[in-house]
Amino acid sequence: MRDLQDYVAKRNFAQTPEPRSGAAVAGVAPRFSFQKHDATRLHWDLRLEHDGVLLSWAVTRGPSLNPKDKRLAVRTEDHPLDYLQFEGTIPKGNYGAGTVMLWDVGWWQPFHDVDDGLATGHIHFALLGQRSTGKWSLIRMQGRRAGDAGRENWLLIKEQDEAVRPLDMTGQYDRSVATGRDLPQIAAGAPPRPLAPERTAKPPKFTPPQLADLQTAPPDGDMWWHEVKLDGYRAQVLLGKGGARIVTRNGLDWTDRFAPLLPALNALPADSAAIDGEIVAGAGLERFGDVPRAIEQGGPFVFYGFDLLSRDGADLSARPLTERRAALENLFADVVPRGVLRLSPVLQGTGAALFAQVGEAGGEGLVSKLRDAPYRSGRSASWVKSKVDRRGAFVIVGFQHSPSRGKAFASLLLAAHQDGELVYRGKVGTGFDAATEADLAARFTPLTRTTPPLSGVPDLRAKVTWLDPRLIAEIRHAEITRDGHLRHASFIALREDKTMPETVTDDPVTRPRVATVGISNPDRLVYPKPKVTKRMVADYYEAMADRILEGARNRPLSLLRLPDGLEGQQFFQKHRGKGFPEAMKETRLPDSKGVLQEKMYLSSPASLIAAVQMGTVEFHIEGVRTDRPQTPDRLVFDLDPDEGMGFPLVRDAAALIRDLLSEVGLPSWPMVSGGKGVHVVVPLRRSASTQTVALFSRVFATLLAERRPKNFTAKMSKADRRGRIFIDWLRNDAGSTAVAPFSLRARAGAPVAVPVSWDELRLLRRANGFSLKDAMARDWLSIGKIKPGNLSAKSLGALDGLLADV
Repeated sequence: MRDLQDYVAKRNFAQTPEPRSGAAVAGVAPRFSFQKHDATRLHWDLRLEHDGVLLSWAVTRGPSLNPKDKRLAVRTEDHPLDYLQFEGTIPKGNYGAGTVMLWDVGWWQPFHDVDDGLATGHIHFALLGQRSTGKWSLIRMQGRRAGDAGRENWLLIKEQDEAVRPLDMTGQYDRSVATGRDLPQIAAGAPPRPLAPERTAKPPKFTPPQLADLQTAPPDGDMWWHEVKLDGYRAQVLLGKGGARIVTRNGLDWTDRFAPLLPALNALPADSAAIDGEIVAGAGLERFGDVPRAIEQGGPFVFYGFDLLSRDGADLSARPLTERRAALENLFADVVPRGVLRLSPVLQGTGAALFAQVGEAGGEGLVSKLRDAPYRSGRSASWVKSKVDRRGAFVIVGFQHSPSRGKAFASLLLAAHQDGELVYRGKVGTGFDAATEADLAARFTPLTRTTPPLSGVPDLRAKVTWLDPRLIAEIRHAEITRDGHLRHASFIALREDKTMPETVTDDPVTRPRVATVGISNPDRLVYPKPKVTKRMVADYYEAMADRILEGARNRPLSLLRLPDGLEGQQFFQKHRGKGFPEAMKETRLPDSKGVLQEKMYLSSPASLIAAVQMGTVEFHIEGVRTDRPQTPDRLVFDLDPDEGMGFPLVRDAAALIRDLLSEVGLPSWPMVSGGKGVHVVVPLRRSASTQTVALFSRVFATLLAERRPKNFTAKMSKADRRGRIFIDWLRNDAGSTAVAPFSLRARAGAPVAVPVSWDELRLLRRANGFSLKDAMARDWLSIGKIKPGNLSAKSLGALDGLLADV
């Protein structure tokens, strides 16, 4: 636990009302707050709970929802946990004198080890507050500015996600989330003010909920729509005089248990309403078992609304689902995106395809609903629930005795391999008929032993007979809980075709998910120095998805995979093959001879992460898009210097090529490759064929090498490259690829290929100087807007004369 010496030393607690300390609480998620602080300069203090204290930054202009805004955040001393909800006035003459407002409060979800983030200068996280939501980054600035002595400057940046919107947060929200007061009222010691308008209407009565009919597969047809089956507690929100009430599916009032949802519910613009929905655990906690833990600790929660039964006295239950949904969307129109109140998403696609995608992502299943049906209490065929059938192979390590005469056992104890050891996975007590029980009992007799074959088994109370771990069972289950135990397990059969090492080692349900894709072995080291894990690679690509996809979406690509990290085997892959998550897309495109070939392409953030899940580090893209695979929209010259050549020579070569291209009307921008060289990229109108683009690049490179033989070569061989720069024009041939902008490189130090401006290139000292943290602070604005050029036969004809005097 961190100490608070700096905090205590700066304060006179006989004068300031600030808390001196604060006891740690074993919450299910760490907490955060923003405090608006009217001190010498108005600023917002960000507090993040970690290791028994609040990590603190002073954000000079407050948070912004625009990813292009990079807010200066000055690291300050750690604060005690009791400061999380502090609000009041610090008297003049004291450190930090001024008025403090609790501007936002909630929970935060770090996406990696926080201490590693503090050390490397990048903390990537999500917020679940009343005002601040979605994904953010704190990035430590390099270098010092005048007057920065003793200051640790960071940047607070909003990541691109659903929470981004054109809203001036600091101007829109000027009152406390705790007391409803503004800064002058807090300074004057005014009493708290209502946080939401008082309702006058009588709240609706509880309506027994509509329930879904369980089926093995979702229905198909345009009359149905599909929603993800949520893994939480069904709840009905009743709004009216006296504030919101939260009622369970059995009619029990659990308002106090879900109290953190009340501020957002009470702010909804209705005098009365009845909303049907589901409450799940928030801040990255997605399992059913997390909800009771969150109830014990006071949150976090998220309420997903999926039906509106009444509003302002109007009964909507007899209306079609489409109308009820439209009314619900209207009621939720102004809620904070990615906050504690959300709409259950209606998915686009067929039932069968969606069901497969949900299963791949680790979801529970689908709830399918008839679009035109009214709301009916009780189980109804107009709502259909289809659960994903999860199966796995588990080792039988013992059995519990049954108190019933005639039964061979009550349940089987199961385990699986993880990191080379057997790990307890719980028990199964259903799925056996009499014949199966008898068969199993006979098989158990020669395997009995006096001690358990594994460690870490909890107290099972009932009598246990342990077994040598020889038998393997196929088990159906709903999920593996956070403590690693099977939930709703059912025995299917013995698996005599499997061996011990084939038992479950990493169930997809237990994997952390990034952009809906489960990440196996998230802690596996990809780069030893700096320490970068597979999860950190996935988090980087998710955070950069908007910028990467802007240049790489719908392009045929190849992947450089490092399944064992930087020090293991590396190989390129162009076809999806077996094992890839469904998010990675594939299509058939003609090659240079007109033969159809399977090609992978990126379409969404999930497709990026699907590649990372399979060990991908580098993304290499073709110069065409999948909709017009014969007409490139970019041309690339990869300047690859001989070993030992200084980077200034490469910079000068890139500038020369820029100037020559400009003479024939072709604009360009540079990208440092993350290796030794520079890519000169020419954006093109899609008018010339691949053959024309490849011919132009070859002629250009060959003529330049002939005119400047001491500086350049257009030949790939190492011998020809000695002391010169290879102008790699081959990247423009049909089917050839070049590394994508903002792609990581499989090189020591985890460098990134980054687009830069021509002015910036002149100041750079190396091509591999951008780290993950540096890259995340950049976007396409760094190179400005460049209109595509037009490559034609005239361009080819102009080359010889253009290069004659070079």
